[in-house]
Amino acid sequence: MLKALITTPRLYLRETTPQDAEVMFALNSDPEVLRFTGDEPFESIAEVASFLANYSDFKKNNMGRWAVIRQEDEAVLGWCGLKLHPDGMVDLGFRLFKKYWNQGFATEASLGCLKYGFETLNVTEIVGRVMPENVASARVLQKIGMRFSHVEIDNHHGEEIAIYKFTHEDFRRN
Repeated sequence: MLKALITTPRLYLRETTPQDAEVMFALNSDPEVLRFTGDEPFESIAEVASFLANYSDFKKNNMGRWAVIRQEDEAVLGWCGLKLHPDGMVDLGFRLFKKYWNQGFATEASLGCLKYGFETLNVTEIVGRVMPENVASARVLQKIGMRFSHVEIDNHHGEEIAIYKFTHEDFRRN
């Protein structure tokens, strides 16, 4: 077992590794999982393994998209984590297999990431970015205390994106 960076009542989050390639390939091959991401599926497990082997966010920024593991059986549920963008924005993202939707796992993992971001990394603000029609993900962001801020056009995909925000001060008050 790799070292858990974040532990919650039912989950732990750890860095992804090339050994996760098969499960992450399966996750990103589901059109429903990718529906609101703007991402294209990987073409092969080898492509995912290469991506994970070269994923430098953990070392560079002490944050990234972590594997979400259920403690009771070590099942990989998907990923959740923080990403530092070139402009300094830190965003929270999550992606879980459909069979784990609507069980509170995304909310639980996201809360763990917020706590890690604010308490360990001393981030001042974390944003959540969702397509406006992605009601389920927006609901997760609201459950963890994020507030709707505005809508912008995503530079990468040209889609409208709803921006939710949560500050370190908001976190301290909760």
